[in-house]
Amino acid sequence: KSANPQWREQFDFHYFSDRKDMLDIEVWRKDNKKHEELLGTCQVDITALPMKQTNRLELPLERHPGSLLMLIAVAPCTGVSISDLCVCPLGDPSERQQISQRYCIKNSFRDIKDIGFLQVKVLKAVDLLAADFSGKSDPFCVLELGNDMLQTHTVYKNLNPEWNKVFTFPIKDIHDVLEVTVFDEDGDKPPDFLGKVAIPLLSV
Repeated sequence: KSANPQWREQFDFHYFSDRKDMLDIEVWRKDNKKHEELLGTCQVDITALPMKQTNRLELPLERHPGSLLMLIAVAPCTGVSISDLCVCPLGDPSERQQISQRYCIKNSFRDIKDIGFLQVKVLKAVDLLAADFSGKSDPFCVLELGNDMLQTHTVYKNLNPEWNKVFTFPIKDIHDVLEVTVFDEDGDKPPDFLGKVAIPLLSV
């Protein structure tokens, strides 16, 4: 019931500078659980923003009245990585020793925000649901931790895909839950849900 809503939400997106990406934003209105209406869209060219500073943007909504006020900061990505299994971080024993030293008890208060990190190896899925008429699926896997999200590539026409990827996340809250969801890529349509598992960090 507001024409001037204030959300005050923060989201982190992993942006890799070798890509020219636009940030697409949509504003929606909900009447009830079933009815939704698009109130407007806008775009931000990430490559045009200055690095390492907070940019205050007032963005007019395209073809609709109103504007969106946002604060966007582009900063170097730290603690987040995607790699192949063959070049897995922490595979080197000396690197493991450095990590053990970094998080030992005597260094606990050196950097209060540096709680630790989580490394996840996504190997494969078995006996997935067939989402296409051909009796196959085009699966990819999405990993979410807090408001961090990373995903694998898509393996086409396969119910037993092998991704063999390694994902590294910085941990911001030890009470977070790692959510791993498998989707079927469906062209321009929203992906189909194939399954999900949730793993509390405290259970690892």
